[in-house]
Amino acid sequence: MLKKILVLLAMLYAAACFAAVDVNKATATELDAVKGIGPVMSKRIIDERKKGDFKNWDDLVSRVKGIGDATAAKLSAEGLTVKGAEFKKAAAAKKEEKKEAKADKKEEKAAAKESKKDEKAAAKDAKKEDKTASAAKPAASAKK
Repeated sequence: MLKKILVLLAMLYAAACFAAVDVNKATATELDAVKGIGPVMSKRIIDERKKGDFKNWDDLVSRVKGIGDATAAKLSAEGLTVKGAEFKKAAAAKKEEKKEAKADKKEEKAAAKESKKDEKAAAKDAKKEDKTASAAKPAASAKK
């Protein structure tokens, strides 16, 4: 029976550790519990929150000094939320940027390959014309 109680308490503790912390409802102690937020940052967050609740992650990033997109992404990964929402902007933007850069690079590579192919074909045609022209000249002078 004692083992069951201990297991139940351990499970409740584990669930509490992984619970999301909403920046608009959390106390200074709860904010300090989030990895990456210390006493100074939690004070900044609470001071800004006194002016009004944070509407979204962009609002939090713009109002609290020391929190940028990268920090917001890390804090979100550690369980911090704004009105129950996780920070997705940076990750999505980076993915989209990477995707666009990859597509641009692929297009450039294809264009370069096509250009090289055209140059090679033009050089081959020019060489063929030179051979034909040089072969025609001796035959014309032999008739004289």
